Amino acid sequence: MKTVLTKFLAISSIGLLMLASCKKEGTLIKATSGTPGALTANVSVLPLDKSKVNDPTVVVTFDFTKANFGYSAAITNTLQIDLAGDNWANPTAFTLPVGKLSQGFSTPDFNSLLLKLNIPGGTTATVNVRVVHSLGVNVPPVYSNTLALSVTPFNLTSWLYITGAFASWQNPGPLEDSLISATGNGIYTGIINFTPNNNQFLILPAKKWDHKYATNDAQGTTSSTVTYDGPNNFYAPVAAGQYIVTINTNANTISVVPADFYTIIGSSTPGGNWSTDMPLKFVNDGNNTWVGTPTLLAGQFKFRQSGQWTNSWGIPKAGSAGAGIPNTLNDTSNDNINAIAGPATISFVMPPTPLGTTPLVTTTYTLAQ
Repeated sequence: MKTVLTKFLAISSIGLLMLASCKKEGTLIKATSGTPGALTANVSVLPLDKSKVNDPTVVVTFDFTKANFGYSAAITNTLQIDLAGDNWANPTAFTLPVGKLSQGFSTPDFNSLLLKLNIPGGTTATVNVRVVHSLGVNVPPVYSNTLALSVTPFNLTSWLYITGAFASWQNPGPLEDSLISATGNGIYTGIINFTPNNNQFLILPAKKWDHKYATNDAQGTTSSTVTYDGPNNFYAPVAAGQYIVTINTNANTISVVPADFYTIIGSSTPGGNWSTDMPLKFVNDGNNTWVGTPTLLAGQFKFRQSGQWTNSWGIPKAGSAGAGIPNTLNDTSNDNINAIAGPATISFVMPPTPLGTTPLVTTTYTLAQ
């Protein structure tokens, strides 16, 4: 009987030890609601200098203390930057390596983050900065204190190049067909004339075929998503015409929507009876210029939108907007533009707008003969 009792006590003791061990282990892996770290920066005012666009020197450094979730764990720390007043609706973010509690940025790197917030170059704005501390999807993140910085970014214009059936798949991409990002924020746009049955295209990061922006979308469907070095060509809508192509390399999306286009018409265009439009070509030079090199007849002409008289431009009449200003046109009160017979180089400035959007009343042009 004593032997049985001794064995029973021994087994009971082992069971109690196992229960105690399990309870202790459960306590160790339970996360708390989390205490965030404290964020500091070495500057509060930061005007960025474009002359240092290639300078790797650190111009701003963010330091923060470690967050505490109640036990030792690998915490993901993400630096968020957003416009003051945006309530963190559209921040740009930079994720730090695990265990790193400090991050410095050079002029080009920090400028790139600011441009993604669509702050115009040369404009001073206030941005908020914070750190998001996260353990994973099952534990709510915690946030550091918010710092306010006064920043002034600079524009860093960049281009992508577009080629396709409309350009006979020239290799490399034709120099005159491009998409522009005026601020370098990763969103590029331009107007392309897709000719009949020629709606397939690709976008190139450089004027060569090493890499391309393409899609996984089904062939023959109007494209909406972007895959770097993807397998399929993009497709514009089947109907031929002028389209605004916009590619967002941050969100990997693309849109192709109808755009207005511009022509000249008059007694100086073919036929000489104000019946034949001569189309101009959109040039993505950052100034939204349309150009043409027609051979004109002696006479007069005007610029007009999409082959219609709803919007047309000529020399401003006395007392109207732009009157007396060289190379200025007016859409509401104007006279014809005089031309002599022979080859001409014409430019016309008009921002790209979705189809039907009200254009500028006054704009500029040049005529060289």
